[in-house]
Amino acid sequence: MDATTTQPRIVLERFPAGAPRHSWPAEEYAAAQRAQGTQAQVVMDLPSDEFLVVTDTATP
Repeated sequence: MDATTTQPRIVLERFPAGAPRHSWPAEEYAAAQRAQGTQAQVVMDLPSDEFLVVTDTATP
């Protein structure tokens, strides 16, 4: 996909990258959002050292 035609992502939630070992709150939150019908995914924001749960679609 061409970068000039992509839609901006909506950040649903932010989680610090320093979560305790074997704890993935961003993944759990994204899974809960997907269970409710939102197309959520987790991405890493390196400058802020945070995991972002994002969606390409507007939430109702």
